[in-house]
Amino acid sequence: MSSIPHRVLILGGTSEARALAAALVADGVPVTSSLAGRVARPRMPEGEVRVGGFGGPDGLATWLTDHDVAAVVDATHPFAERISTSAATGCATAGVPLLRLERPGWRPGPGDDWRWVDSLDDAAALVPALGSRVFLTSGRQGLSAFAGIDDVFFLARCVDPPEPPLPPRIEVLLSRGPYRAEDEAALLREHRIDVLVTKDSGGTLTEGKLTAARELGIPVVMVRRPAHPDVAVVTDVNGARVWVAECLRIRDHAAGA
Repeated sequence: MSSIPHRVLILGGTSEARALAAALVADGVPVTSSLAGRVARPRMPEGEVRVGGFGGPDGLATWLTDHDVAAVVDATHPFAERISTSAATGCATAGVPLLRLERPGWRPGPGDDWRWVDSLDDAAALVPALGSRVFLTSGRQGLSAFAGIDDVFFLARCVDPPEPPLPPRIEVLLSRGPYRAEDEAALLREHRIDVLVTKDSGGTLTEGKLTAARELGIPVVMVRRPAHPDVAVVTDVNGARVWVAECLRIRDHAAGA
């Protein structure tokens, strides 16, 4: 791929977003990665980086036009509903092609005891019937769903400190993956965990907890992914790279016509 002046916007601070940014920069493509700014010390991708929102779909559409963006890749977290919806609307308004880069979700295997729910509120309603010591790995912004449960101990792992309301019996671990299955098993044993609550984030960086839960016979409450806008989807970085190359080829052809 030759150097092309048209810019590509990547939404998200996921590992896939960083890998795609690195690949496109290596291809000579001008890239801007947009981070939400919710993590205090994010891992920075290669290329240009902007932090913060666009001001809704209309603000995004204006930004895309003003910066001559040829393509947008939504590589946000599978549970980042708002930005995905905003991206679909903003790209449609600006007439810019949009791709969703989303890692495959997790699937239970032999020996797993998973209980699927649609939301963290549903998870909170189910937890007291399953155990009394819960490992929460659903992110700091969802801990309020469990704030009203006072007869369960929660071990919550987050990248940054959570804000109230929080469950009355809670211990917070500030940590960032990846995590090895053997270390996760040791953590579960140390804290006598008997229930794991997580979201179907997918990927390998945090999958170790699921292996540990299987080995220890611990039930898993798994929150399903939300629905995303109906846009083109790929599940790996190379697929996104190929899609970007085709978008830029079409844009170049149209410009030279």
